[in-house]
Amino acid sequence: MDALFEVLARACAATMLGLFSYAAIIHWLAEPGRITLLLLVVAECFTVGLSLFSRVPVRRDWTPFAYISSMGATYYFLAIRLGSGVQILPEWVGAALQVAGICWQIYAKASLRRSFGILPANRGVVSTGAYRFVRHPMYLGYFIADIGFLLSNFGIQNVLVYGGQFVLQACRIVREERLLSSDTLYRTYKSKVQYRVLPGLF
Repeated sequence: MDALFEVLARACAATMLGLFSYAAIIHWLAEPGRITLLLLVVAECFTVGLSLFSRVPVRRDWTPFAYISSMGATYYFLAIRLGSGVQILPEWVGAALQVAGICWQIYAKASLRRSFGILPANRGVVSTGAYRFVRHPMYLGYFIADIGFLLSNFGIQNVLVYGGQFVLQACRIVREERLLSSDTLYRTYKSKVQYRVLPGLF
């Protein structure tokens, strides 16, 4: 039963990612100068695409709060306004931030290898690579890339979507750390790396 659910969940994730990517690329073809839109697709393909190949965890948090936080923080992109918005930052600056965020995500995910997923879970403790600097480096990469897109495609809808996503990500991190803190190895790691995502802040 668990195996069937895992297959169905991953098939659903792949479908949603495919529909979003198709819609975003249609918008990009109409306005090929909007490189931030194309980079948004690349970023989401990294995030959701890699979760399709993650290993099944030893322990996972299925509580409603954790589930809603994780799903909302992952699939928020379905609510993003893909049409042109106000450019607070020039397109190239937003794109540069996205590339920086994506590169950091790649580094973090390479450090994590297949121990990656959507729901809070114990897939093994990783303390090397990007995890030497903050405890959740992938979220730092998401934040940098998201800010790049938002400030180059600014609008009320996108502010609400990204604002909600940032709150849900924070909730997701807290739930994940609560689950992982039952692991002695993680408690040792946590004592060595002080900050979760943003050094000096969080």
